[in-house]
Amino acid sequence: MFLEARQEAIAQLIDQEGHVTVSDLAGKFDVTEDCIRKDLRRLVAEGRCRKVYGGATRVDPEVNRVVAERVDLLRPEKQAIAAKAFAMLKPRQTVYLDFSSSNILLAQLVGASDLSLTVVSNSVDVLRAASSGTNVRTFCPGGSYDAEYNGFVGNLAASALDPYRFDAAFMGAVGVEAEAGDVLTLDMEDVPAKQAAMARAEVNVLLCDTDKLGHAGTYRYATLDDFDLAICDEVRPDAVERLRATGLTVA
Repeated sequence: MFLEARQEAIAQLIDQEGHVTVSDLAGKFDVTEDCIRKDLRRLVAEGRCRKVYGGATRVDPEVNRVVAERVDLLRPEKQAIAAKAFAMLKPRQTVYLDFSSSNILLAQLVGASDLSLTVVSNSVDVLRAASSGTNVRTFCPGGSYDAEYNGFVGNLAASALDPYRFDAAFMGAVGVEAEAGDVLTLDMEDVPAKQAAMARAEVNVLLCDTDKLGHAGTYRYATLDDFDLAICDEVRPDAVERLRATGLTVA
């Protein structure tokens, strides 16, 4: 295959799958890994992909930074994820619900149920939805208010979580790079509370619609090894298998 044709084929694979690795491409096109790296550098220079550790990812449209406005994006998939997460909850648990559009939907299920639960979150949208439940206690640790998140971030928010111990923490992500093992967020200020909540949880659960696989983020707040379970939709079985290939249990 000629150089230009191979690079075009690689670009199409990236668009279709969201993420490619150097080793897989070298095997697929029967060329050296060094040759593939040169191809990827060319595609990066043309703005057709983004370089990541061991490969490249699709260049995605800019993520809407207002978390609540992302609820209707892939809503059926997120509802399926929320339903799976809700099925995990047991009476009298204390859980942390991270900034996440899927967690807003999970909180709505909690609020509509008669489940006895304590919900801690830095998200006002999550707390508002969960607090409609007659047997639900809600707590907001506080911190520096961020209007786009409609909640509290930063080191003060992390410190405010110190007294809590969670049966489970349900965590969101703006992107997941399965091969590198990176779980990503958009803002550095979002990182401290996420890490604090996970450190205080018996079980850490990643809520991840499969569109997030290969999606860009700015800051790594955790690795896949930090999670006990990922809950995904079933739209892209290939993406789910990529997560499972890391050793992570996927529901």
